[in-house]
Amino acid sequence: MVSQDEHAGQDHEPTVTLTRWHAQWTDDDPHANFKAEVRDYGLLDPLTTLRGMSANLGIPVGALARYVIAKWATGGSGGLLELGPVMTRRLWEPIARAEADGTDAARLAAYDQLRQMIAWLNIPLNDPTVYPAQ
Repeated sequence: MVSQDEHAGQDHEPTVTLTRWHAQWTDDDPHANFKAEVRDYGLLDPLTTLRGMSANLGIPVGALARYVIAKWATGGSGGLLELGPVMTRRLWEPIARAEADGTDAARLAAYDQLRQMIAWLNIPLNDPTVYPAQ
């Protein structure tokens, strides 16, 4: 639950209540994996870690919580910025073709193509000498 102070427009910070979630869903729910993670991670107390970090680093628990939430929530955007829209679309193409075909053979071919593309991207990470310094 997120509540905003009734004095909207002022510099009041939102408040988040950490709750455990015990919902159930159908077997065909397309978000079942994510929901299961929300439920399972909800069993843990993240404040244990944040309090330890706060004590060791001298950063308030609330600032750390805001950082963790913001970093996780923007991770997809950050990944897109790192990879770039052109490469993201190029990596998606074999998947889209395989799903349109709908066969296991097409999916295996897409996996092989993606494996090769990612191996190519990894070359300078695994061997920095491939691009000599000028």
